[in-house]
Amino acid sequence: MTQIYDHPGHLIRRLHQISVAIFVAETQAMGFDLTPVQYGALATLRDHPGIDQATLAGMIAHDRVTIGGVIARLEARGYIRRKVRNDDRRARVLTLTNAGIAVLKAIEPAVLATQDQIVAVLTGPDRAEFMRLMRILTETGNQFSRAPLERRLVSAQG
Repeated sequence: MTQIYDHPGHLIRRLHQISVAIFVAETQAMGFDLTPVQYGALATLRDHPGIDQATLAGMIAHDRVTIGGVIARLEARGYIRRKVRNDDRRARVLTLTNAGIAVLKAIEPAVLATQDQIVAVLTGPDRAEFMRLMRILTETGNQFSRAPLERRLVSAQG
């Protein structure tokens, strides 16, 4: 009987838990209260201002139903602004506020430190190989995700 500790799914789940814990510790140490998903939403809006909520969800591979709560929390903190889209009254255009831009600039060192800490025990070649293999697994398995990354949106947006 195979041990659960040797199952790829279990190890991936554990690594996700570890990466979130490191992110929270690093960012809280700098006085920030953002989740990795909230950071991803802000960073994507910085790079793609004026996208709508559904597009943002696809670009960060987040569930379209729950992205509304993420957006609401970021808006309540004054980091983003929602405005009705001119060509579709049902859609909302999302943009960063000055506070959102400022928090992204200030949190960036903690985010980079998080990424380094997650793979700190791996040497340069092992890190590169780990990243290569993760890209293969996420790209080839994307269609199985309940919130797949919509690469066409990423490409179309720049």
